[in-house]
Amino acid sequence: MMTYLDCWVSVATTLFSQALAGEPELVDSLPKPMDPGAVGFAVTIAGDQEGRFSVVLDPAILSAPLMGEGVDQKAGWAELLKEVFESAVGEMLAKSGQKCRVEKMEETGADSKISRAFQLKTGTNAWAILVRDDVKIPKKVAPPPPVAAPPQPPKAAPPEPAPQELSRGIELLLDVELEATLRFGCRELPLGEILDLGPGDVVELDRHVTDPVDLIVGDKIVARGEVVLVNGNFGLRVTEVAAPRKRLESIRCLF
Repeated sequence: MMTYLDCWVSVATTLFSQALAGEPELVDSLPKPMDPGAVGFAVTIAGDQEGRFSVVLDPAILSAPLMGEGVDQKAGWAELLKEVFESAVGEMLAKSGQKCRVEKMEETGADSKISRAFQLKTGTNAWAILVRDDVKIPKKVAPPPPVAAPPQPPKAAPPEPAPQELSRGIELLLDVELEATLRFGCRELPLGEILDLGPGDVVELDRHVTDPVDLIVGDKIVARGEVVLVNGNFGLRVTEVAAPRKRLESIRCLF
């Protein structure tokens, strides 16, 4: 896994040789205690990796004109290290796809804990540079398991609808005889075709022979069914029937 320290070393090796006088080389070395007066700079990294990253410079490096003659060496190192810190973030994105950012940079002193030690070598001179890397991938806290909902009691089946009752007093009409008609089908015809009808003509209706026929009382359909023969007469075997209240509506047109 690509770490921020790996990216920092890659960027620092290139930028130090390009920006510093004498084109010094950054090489690994054995860690050793830093002399008094060491100056360091630390940044806080946030994003896919987060933590603190610090670089401590040999105090003697500030006496060498690596930034050029007549230049504030400490300020120059601060600017150069800031560029390295930020370029390392871009290096990490390019090589591993991890998105990080530099949130702040501050000056710091020597640190007893060292992650990696380097030497900046140019000609016969060499200066120590110590690095402490506390940038890690943050641990993701697993969400608490969902709380199981208490079991719900089974829902009671909805009550069956009560049969529709006849209105009060309707019993007085139960013996009234009504005319019931079977309708096999219908069709609209122009008046001219009706006048031209003669024996032997066939009029096609809008209903198939397998379709149910309608039982009509007072122009209301009160039932449907199949045509049957009963003692040589047509009859109706009921397969569908309207509710009593709907059937009573057919009486209104008779009075």
